[in-house]
Amino acid sequence: MNRRVVYTRGGSPADVLAVIEEPEPVPQHGQVLIRTTAFPVHRGDLLAIEAYPGTAAEPVPGGVEATGVVEAIGPGARVAPGVEVGGRVSVFLHPGAWSQWIVADAEVVVTVPDGLSDEVAAHMMVNPLTAVMLRREAQEHLAFGYDGLLVQTAAGSSVGRLVTGVCQSHNLPVVNVVRSDRGAAELRKRFPDVPVVSTEHPGWADEVRKAADGRPVSVAFDPIGGKHVEDLLDLLAPGGKLVVYGQLAEEPISVHASTLLHKSLTLRGATLGRWLLEASAERRVSDVAAAKQIALTLKDQFDVAATYGLDELANAVEHAVRPGKVGTVLIRPW
Repeated sequence: MNRRVVYTRGGSPADVLAVIEEPEPVPQHGQVLIRTTAFPVHRGDLLAIEAYPGTAAEPVPGGVEATGVVEAIGPGARVAPGVEVGGRVSVFLHPGAWSQWIVADAEVVVTVPDGLSDEVAAHMMVNPLTAVMLRREAQEHLAFGYDGLLVQTAAGSSVGRLVTGVCQSHNLPVVNVVRSDRGAAELRKRFPDVPVVSTEHPGWADEVRKAADGRPVSVAFDPIGGKHVEDLLDLLAPGGKLVVYGQLAEEPISVHASTLLHKSLTLRGATLGRWLLEASAERRVSDVAAAKQIALTLKDQFDVAATYGLDELANAVEHAVRPGKVGTVLIRPW
């Protein structure tokens, strides 16, 4: 049998998620059968469940990322090099990853590099790919990497730490912004050479300007949205670019047109969903390779907040949204 996580309507994940049992799936043409060993509970997964419209006629599978072992390869499956029966793999952007058994299209199955634990492999794709996507967004700005620098909010998050690590390895200037002094202290321990500013105190934007030391803020990353976006736009130099890649805040972004017009600013949204639709096959292969390299190079930044079993799903969901959580919540399905 196969136990998997599903929902049939939108709402609080703790209320609408359920674990059901079904027969073990069989790989069809172009598919790979994987016995999962761990999967992450991303905040974005839960937001998608909360926003699901109406009621589904059939159960909707949860999750998009997992790691496991290949049990069978279906006919006609064009697998990536190294994907073989008995080999360790991860899947990403695969609806239904929260399951003991997965039948995934071969194109979303990637090998796990030697030396990576299941705890890292379980979330080695979505967050690193987001970091790759964001770095590209930043480097499209002509000033970034020269005199211009990057400011990112929620810098203590899993994605934020990877972005910082990537910037350090490529000598790209960044100023990190977090919401508390405690978070700032923790981030300084990880990256002693990177300036960190806490929004816990008034005047944090002036602290960012001080940390910039006269260099223009060319690009800003933000996964939160809401009221503080206006402060970020104010920090940007003329011609600057704000990339929003999340929607953690409940309130909408409120920006007066003059803010964008007078400084010729760009406000852009970026998601892996769009990346999946727009990236060429060659770009996907390149970005996946870059994501795997990030996982290998920065594996110490892949913190695990806690690990739960499938029978502890409600506890895992509660922990995933707990204020002050550091790292990713994982579930071991067996």
